[in-house]
Amino acid sequence: MSKGLMAKLRKNSSFKDGRVSILSESKFLHEKDSTPTNIPAMNVAFSGSLNGGYTSGLTMIAGPSKHFKTAFGLIMMKAFMDKNPEGLVLFYDSEFGTPQGYFDIFKIDTTRIVHIPVTNLEELKFDMVSQLNELEPEDKVFVMVDSVGNLASKKEVEDAEKGSSAADMTRAKQFKSLFRMITPHLTMKDIPMVAINHTYDSQGLYPTKVVSGGTGMYYSADTIWIVGRQQDKVGAEIQGYHFVINVEKSRFVKEKSKIPISVSWDKGVDKFSGLIDMALDYGVLLRSGGWLQRVDIETGEVMDKKFREKETHNDEFWDTIFSDPKFDEHIRKKYRVG
Repeated sequence: MSKGLMAKLRKNSSFKDGRVSILSESKFLHEKDSTPTNIPAMNVAFSGSLNGGYTSGLTMIAGPSKHFKTAFGLIMMKAFMDKNPEGLVLFYDSEFGTPQGYFDIFKIDTTRIVHIPVTNLEELKFDMVSQLNELEPEDKVFVMVDSVGNLASKKEVEDAEKGSSAADMTRAKQFKSLFRMITPHLTMKDIPMVAINHTYDSQGLYPTKVVSGGTGMYYSADTIWIVGRQQDKVGAEIQGYHFVINVEKSRFVKEKSKIPISVSWDKGVDKFSGLIDMALDYGVLLRSGGWLQRVDIETGEVMDKKFREKETHNDEFWDTIFSDPKFDEHIRKKYRVG
């Protein structure tokens, strides 16, 4: 390889901001820095690993109303702020359904959040593009939009003001324009963004959940979750919900993977959601009736002590299992791409 020619090609580039490099050394294409949350199963849904997390780029969390979508975004926000003590948040708010109490539940410092109310899609686009243009790669910023699914286009608003009921054919184009413009900034400036969205049922004999807003958002997103839920009931009383993260799109996790997250009214998010099934699949736990027993993975020996499932919801129980690197290796083989 001619080093002189390589240097010449790099020098001749019109870009003088340090973005041009040899492909094998490009900071934009190799392993990205990840931000783990305090919920191991969420880390698996992001990265296919208990020890991974989300990266820069667009994460879209979609689903019907009351499906914990905003809370998932707040968990991501909290993880970012904990990892980056000087980092700030841009919070674009179109639904105004996230009161101070939600931030308090997740112990989020709201003095580090820039709150930007928006009333239509064009306002979101103009302000976000302006903000991202001014940021530098060393600026630690997390972006959240709650929600893109609830945003009208400017034309839709103007038609309503005129008393026109004409269908708005511009909204999907505006979404595609927005994400086409911001996606390079998110990657090149190492900015994570989460967008909360809605879903609708497709037409046909077997309806499926479809992310609203057209293909523009779908193509731009690095990760798309479609969240489902089931009631957690004791008798006739609802104790909470079992949410299921359906990985619709991911650059790291096998698509169509399903990751459970449990939330109860009295205890909130179960940090240890989904781990029992993963441990049973690995073979380090054995279920016998209503009891669980640990298994020595090397010898296959079943240990005498038995646990009720509720007794496993603590760090002490899982620390020994997590300390086995082969457990995470098993999870990576099951969920991770490549």
